[in-house]
Amino acid sequence: MDVKLKVAMTPNPNALKFITNVNVINHDRVSLDSEEKCASVPLAKMIFALDGVTQVHFFENVITVTQSGSEDWGALEKQIKLVMVELLPAHDPEFHTVPETAARADMGPEVGRINDILDRTVRPALQGDGGDLEVLGLEDDRLFVRYQGACGGCPSASAGTLQAIEGILKDEFNPNIEVHAM
Repeated sequence: MDVKLKVAMTPNPNALKFITNVNVINHDRVSLDSEEKCASVPLAKMIFALDGVTQVHFFENVITVTQSGSEDWGALEKQIKLVMVELLPAHDPEFHTVPETAARADMGPEVGRINDILDRTVRPALQGDGGDLEVLGLEDDRLFVRYQGACGGCPSASAGTLQAIEGILKDEFNPNIEVHAM
């Protein structure tokens, strides 16, 4: 397989998007934030083993790599490319993780409705920037979310993006909702 890669900046200075000519995950999306969580995904494990890597996020044909902020992107980018060119041909995009759709179903109909709103309004923009958003739960009028990929640790995610999400959900779901990032 001839692996083609394109590297793109994200709004987060500590994250880069690596766009490939093949899918890296066929269903859902996944963020891996420790080497232990990468055990069943050799490609992620090898990327995560590089100095400074703190998260590897898979979505469709994109791998977003987040680093600690202490590494030189020039050198790290070259290492990530080498790993991807070597391991992508044998990578299985059907690797097993806990599908987000299964986790969503366990949270009830209100969270399902919230996820539908986020799927339509917020997630496409976040995914275009190499990130995503996971709903962790709803307690009373408080929604708890976790940013994934390039959105994790991004300065704009903790302020403007969070306010935008809350505004959309106030308009379309519940005017009393508060959104908290974990």
